[in-house]
Amino acid sequence: MPAQTDLGANQLAVRLGLARWQLRVGREHGLLPEPDLDGERWSAGLVEECAHRCGQVVTRFGEEPPIGAIRAAARLAMRTGLDVERRDVEVLVARDHLEVVSSFRGHPLYLLRDLDALDPEKVRDVVAARKGPLFDTVEAGGAVTILGWPRKTFDRIAGERTLAKDRFGRYALADIRALAADDELAREVREEKRRRALAKARRAETDIEDVVRGWLLRCTAYVDRAVEEPPDPALLGRAIRGLAGTRAETAKYEQETG
Repeated sequence: MPAQTDLGANQLAVRLGLARWQLRVGREHGLLPEPDLDGERWSAGLVEECAHRCGQVVTRFGEEPPIGAIRAAARLAMRTGLDVERRDVEVLVARDHLEVVSSFRGHPLYLLRDLDALDPEKVRDVVAARKGPLFDTVEAGGAVTILGWPRKTFDRIAGERTLAKDRFGRYALADIRALAADDELAREVREEKRRRALAKARRAETDIEDVVRGWLLRCTAYVDRAVEEPPDPALLGRAIRGLAGTRAETAKYEQETG
């Protein structure tokens, strides 16, 4: 059988060793040529051209996929110790401090390394302009974003440490930063998050196992002529793939013990 010379998008990404998002963003920024054949396919000659250019894509955009504004704000919040919000990210873009690298379903996307390279003072200026005299205080939601903790964990620790609130129910930003700087507390929270994630993965695993067992029972009933219709084979395929994924996730959290 002759080798296939023209490639579709998925095949091209595999051939180039790129993720689909890298291929898409590379095309959007003109680093990779658009397909020259019907059906969104690249001819053999264009595939070779893409191969010569794919290094530019990795150099320009890195290997970590871009993220949306909410996750971008959370990343900046944890890095700067400020309760950064989505609107702050948009202001940073408007001030030309941050580039929108692509979009997904109409929502802008940002590179992690661009976010990590942002001058903290520029982020501070934007947050301060939004908050005004409330700059040195933060609501519980903002505290959770800065710390990267589950809300239940923050509420528990805030109660245990009797963190003071002002008349608006806001916490002192200095107190939240002190929590973030507490290494022993950080280890405790990481372990708590791991336990919760492990419990969630185990519940998901049990639920999927029940789906598989139910499918097998229906299959047996069909074989024994107890029912007229066989179970849907696609259901089993999805369940098995899901089970493999949840078991891998469970194993990962179990290995993180300690």
